[in-house]
Amino acid sequence: MTLHTIERFEGRPIREGELIFATAVYAANILRDLRERVTNTLGGRMTRYETLIEQAIAAALETLDEKARAKGYDGVVAVRISHPAVVEGGVEVVVYGTGFHYLDNATT
Repeated sequence: MTLHTIERFEGRPIREGELIFATAVYAANILRDLRERVTNTLGGRMTRYETLIEQAIAAALETLDEKARAKGYDGVVAVRISHPAVVEGGVEVVVYGTGFHYLDNATT
């Protein structure tokens, strides 16, 4: 399975399918929240939340891949990652793209 940010392939035709999306919401523990609030007040990088965002993006992409496989697609094109949001106590992210079949692999 392949996930691509491009919308078209050069030299290999595809048949586009449906929109596929996945979400991931990760909760921060209360200690992490308190530390990040102090960092936010004093200034500096919020590295604990950066790690949480990276984990949420990775999980959402993995779920997108699984959903595309379950629908029988060869991959997903035009993959986009929504702006991850840090919400009270956690992080949320949505990823989406269009499932596709390679024309030389699929029955039409």
